[in-house]
Amino acid sequence: MTHRILQFGTSRFLQAHADLFVHEARVAGQDIGPITIVKTSSSALRANRVDGFNTAGGYPVRLRGLENGKPVDETIHVTSVVCALDANSEWEKLKHVFAHETEIVISNVGETGYDLSLAEHDISPQLPPPSFPAKLHALLLHRFEKNRKSLTILPCELVSNNGQVLSKIVTGLSETAGDSVSFKTWLARKVMFCDTLVDRIVSEALEPVGAIGEPYGLWAIKRLPGFVEPLHHPSIVYTDDLEPYLRLKLHILNLGHTFLAEIWKTEHRMVDETVFAILQDREIKQRLLLLYEREVIPGFAVHHMREAAKAYVSSTLERFENPFLKHRISDIAQNHAYKIERRIVDFISWVKLKNPAAQFKQLEALVAAHHLTKNTC
Repeated sequence: MTHRILQFGTSRFLQAHADLFVHEARVAGQDIGPITIVKTSSSALRANRVDGFNTAGGYPVRLRGLENGKPVDETIHVTSVVCALDANSEWEKLKHVFAHETEIVISNVGETGYDLSLAEHDISPQLPPPSFPAKLHALLLHRFEKNRKSLTILPCELVSNNGQVLSKIVTGLSETAGDSVSFKTWLARKVMFCDTLVDRIVSEALEPVGAIGEPYGLWAIKRLPGFVEPLHHPSIVYTDDLEPYLRLKLHILNLGHTFLAEIWKTEHRMVDETVFAILQDREIKQRLLLLYEREVIPGFAVHHMREAAKAYVSSTLERFENPFLKHRISDIAQNHAYKIERRIVDFISWVKLKNPAAQFKQLEALVAAHHLTKNTC
């Protein structure tokens, strides 16, 4: 039986990431998909994407950049997505698809997509709840009432322990709603929320659907007891421990982005400058290289990850110097203080748990400039 997928979120990221991986697995003969995409918000901004998915007969993903030092420029016609639904105008149809035609759920509704409305239950039962977690709770209730089949949920939001976080929110909604013990038991035993980590820079959307991204891609999925791998792909890793993948991405790629954003902000560089453009300044590139060499890689070495960090730094620098991606630093610089906490302060704390004497000249100066405190507990 085909492992049909329901995807919450129309993002260009998923179009060039999970949807592309599923397409390539299907082309290779694997029994996975197809995908139905769901627009979750009430905003009209993504209505054109819903129309595009329903009429395009597939969409282009263009991968451009360097891979192992060699140029890549290829366009793939992705056909894994067969239709799209608007949760707010097609709620009853969505309930049917979720209950009867879905085995795997993917989501990417943004870091704030897990936020709950103040009035989740003060609505008509014929209408969808406002937030994504509340929609998911309502759909799970409907599935339980109709067939009680098991379900695998693979969240792709950039939230640490995203599966655990989403599971806790849905369970909390179930407690608040006073759901039956039998539903709560089914939810705990038959619905598997897996933590995942996604990594690919997708810099531009194509209209009405499609995307431009880099050749590099990673989807790391944490195994749980009873987990069955739904597909296989060179960019998908199944693991019992996500933390090494998380630390490498967060404290090398993301940390490097935030370090460059700090330079961009404090030195008042061009408004539309990209990561590629700023690294054409040899002095700035040298500062980044020294940061990785003197502070970041030694920090990973404390956790016995020196070689993995060196390899990831090399890959990251190749990705940063991709001349085809319009990766604007103004986008990276949004929520800058929060990102410093998450990417730099947390890195310093993580290293000092193992080596309290570790020194971070550049990173600690950046933290001090924002009056942030290192938590070394």
